[in-house]
Amino acid sequence: RKYRSSPAFYTAANEQECVRNKVRAPFRQPSFICPERAFPDERGRRHLTVASPALHVPLARGRTADSSAVVRVSLRAAMVSPRTCINKLGSTLPLLLVLWDLHYEGVQCGINAEVEKQLELGKKLLAAGQLADALSHFHAAIEGDADNYLAYYRRATVYLAMGKSKAAIRDLSRVVELKQDFTSARLQRGHLLLKQGKLNEAVEDFEGVLLSNPNDKEEGEARAQLLKSDEARHLRSQAQSAFLENDYYTAITLLDKILEVCVWDADMRELRAESYIKEGEPGKAISDLKAAAKLKSDNTEAFYKISTIYYELGDHEMSLSEVRECLKLDQDHKECFSHYKRVKKLNKQIVSAEDLIQERRYQEATEKYEAVMKMEANVPVYTTRAKERICHCLSKNQQSTEAIKVCTEVLQLEPENVNALKDRAEAYLLEEMYEEAIQDYETAKKHSENDQQILEGLEKAQRMLKQSQKRDYYKILGVKRNARKQEIIKAYRKLAMQWHPDNFQDEEEKKKAEKKFIDIAAAKEVLTDPEMRRKFDAGEDPLDAESQQASTSLKGRAIHFFGRSVFETACVPGFMERKAKWPDGVRPPTGLILQQQQVTLRHLRPGQPPHPPVSPFGPGEAHSVACGKFF
Repeated sequence: RKYRSSPAFYTAANEQECVRNKVRAPFRQPSFICPERAFPDERGRRHLTVASPALHVPLARGRTADSSAVVRVSLRAAMVSPRTCINKLGSTLPLLLVLWDLHYEGVQCGINAEVEKQLELGKKLLAAGQLADALSHFHAAIEGDADNYLAYYRRATVYLAMGKSKAAIRDLSRVVELKQDFTSARLQRGHLLLKQGKLNEAVEDFEGVLLSNPNDKEEGEARAQLLKSDEARHLRSQAQSAFLENDYYTAITLLDKILEVCVWDADMRELRAESYIKEGEPGKAISDLKAAAKLKSDNTEAFYKISTIYYELGDHEMSLSEVRECLKLDQDHKECFSHYKRVKKLNKQIVSAEDLIQERRYQEATEKYEAVMKMEANVPVYTTRAKERICHCLSKNQQSTEAIKVCTEVLQLEPENVNALKDRAEAYLLEEMYEEAIQDYETAKKHSENDQQILEGLEKAQRMLKQSQKRDYYKILGVKRNARKQEIIKAYRKLAMQWHPDNFQDEEEKKKAEKKFIDIAAAKEVLTDPEMRRKFDAGEDPLDAESQQASTSLKGRAIHFFGRSVFETACVPGFMERKAKWPDGVRPPTGLILQQQQVTLRHLRPGQPPHPPVSPFGPGEAHSVACGKFF
């Protein structure tokens, strides 16, 4: 009423500008003044624009509300005494505080509800074993309420199930910080600290549990763990003393007991690894060092030690892999970088040599391994390994004499080296030393019973020994088992000329020469045919069946000179005169052959060129068919 009675004008534009809403119903909101809109009127008095949705001023009919229609209130009329303001503020302040408190409680209620929902979902997923999903819900709960100790405790439980003990300890520490009397969290943290080997901190936690009025179960567990912690501290002191006194066996025994309790103690594992190295058990040392490398972050020293152990064991590939892990953590690590360059060069040389062996380029592979021996002259494991591979290359390259020598050097250093035994046995076979080959195969079999290559080699050596006691085509021609075809033909020509029956007049000598001549021809036939030679090298005589078939009362036999089929028959008189024939293909009592199939033996005499081959059996017939079959 006071404002209505004042000389004021209502302006819809100013109301919209100050109030910023379109509610115009009278007496719904208290009026207020916009001080920034005060301006002087025509008489120089300050007026304030009044914006009040509770103040309804009707406009004249036909007029619109614009900026010219201004509601002006006299500054004098608008001013209120300070006492009145204080009284009004004092009366409304409690109401404002109550409203704010209600608003805050409503917001907190909504937040707590969301946190509880996340905790419940995480709990269900944890029970179902879905750890990753449960962890995400506990993350969300902690983001919603950073002071919720239960969320931290449950997340620590998930971390433990995932094997992340360090993260679990951080969460448990936060739980203890938020809730001092939460003995379960303190007890659980003590367990983890004990496993990590942080014995003093673990003792503090167990003693803290005993001082916080625990229940009987918690008290009993805390006392038991406290005793374990004290015992572990005592054992650790003894183990360190034993190590310093070079009593590595005792140190290992004590460290075994400590690590049964402090399973995640990286320092104790490194100490036991050093003891294993001193005791000559590098494999066990590697196991402890690998565990220490995982337990301690940025543990470059552990990776470096693992790499050097693998290198000394001759495993250059694993050594290279481990030293790379060291350089991933610290690219400027001097020892790791120096070792990396050395092992990388060695590995490249060995890999290249093995590739050459796969390609059967044995001579080049031998040269590569000789370079390895020079490169690692002071590392016995690599010189011995290089000799072993050189032995293999020489054996495969049929350099039997050199192979036997190198393989023997390897076996003097490593008597149970199965690879060297197999390679030397193969070299012995090339040298026709069958008994020695059998002995090597049998020795290798003792150390590797299920090696199929050894079993096959032993069987082959036994067959060849048995075969050598009968007829050996290589010995007949006087060539080695690895002789080339040209060498075989050359030896055959020489022996055929030497033992041709025409060269002997005495009947006994002629018979002996005939037998020798037949063996020479058979040897040439077998050894110049790849398939027959392969069978013979495998311990089978491809002419055995034919020999048995030909061993009848007939003494005729087909023999070959430079691939030409002729007949040598001691029983057929007149054959050596090379004049007789069978008229019209009918065999006379003398058993002479057809004239068109008779081949002269002139090419066997010095200075005579060889003649084209002629087969007395027709095209396609095997030259080795005995004359007994022909007759």
